[in-house]
Amino acid sequence: MRATPVNHLEILEAEAVHIIREAVAELERPVLLFSGGKDSVVLLHLAGKAFWPGPVPFPLLHVDTGHNFPEVLAFRDELVGRLGLRLLVARVQDYIDDGRLLERPDGTRNPLQTQPLLDAIADHRFDAVFGGGRRDEEKARAKERVISLRDEFGQWNPRNQRPELWDLYNPRHRPGEHVRVFPLSNWTELDVWRYIAAEGIELPGLYYAHDREVFDRDGMWLAVGPYSAPREGESARTLRVRYRTVGDMSCTGAVASSAADVDAVLAEVAATRITERGATRADDRLTEAAMEDRKKEGYF
Repeated sequence: MRATPVNHLEILEAEAVHIIREAVAELERPVLLFSGGKDSVVLLHLAGKAFWPGPVPFPLLHVDTGHNFPEVLAFRDELVGRLGLRLLVARVQDYIDDGRLLERPDGTRNPLQTQPLLDAIADHRFDAVFGGGRRDEEKARAKERVISLRDEFGQWNPRNQRPELWDLYNPRHRPGEHVRVFPLSNWTELDVWRYIAAEGIELPGLYYAHDREVFDRDGMWLAVGPYSAPREGESARTLRVRYRTVGDMSCTGAVASSAADVDAVLAEVAATRITERGATRADDRLTEAAMEDRKKEGYF
């Protein structure tokens, strides 16, 4: 009997489902980081498959900068409500209000997410934190293991990671430590979009072409809004754009695009040679090692 061929997406899906199941079987208090962005939506979809027909057996956690896109937050809340899941929200604004954190001079809040994240992990005693990070996004994330050990301070040491030969994963850790788990590590942006198309996964509308008032800063189209506005010498204009990644409105750039559906986005992503973070995230441009420095402090 001739074997049925298995395609690339099926292999990636099976690997991700295996990783999710293994982590839940080994650890006691997992949580899934969920922002409403495409990678976290795909990760939640995979978690649903991993435990079907039962419910997803862990809560979701969103570290809200307070500067998120309103349409993404609305999508997040609608999806969580429809699936009947538990959503925990750690708010950067609470830390600013009580003085535990200070606003940055550049207005960007993405780097301020670390402390609320670490506090939420400690308060809820989470020992496994699922994230949608992928190795193709950025060079610091390319160093990341599927199971990433974090010390008692939530910090990441790239020299203190374990080998993962033959797809064997070791999530063991000492009291006070935890692991970050990245089931999408081996996926690319194009893989994610192909999977979205194949599975009919719904996303926030800003991932597709729409008209938005934007302004150019350092070669990026930033949205005009309550958290970002043109400075002297910058002017706003209405363009047809879409977002490749979502995050803090003050540092997440749009790209000019006419890709209004998933097939058009697939064609666009297949042709690009710049990662979505490299093209659209100002916080990653602060220094050459901006992401790695934040990860060592406990960032995603």
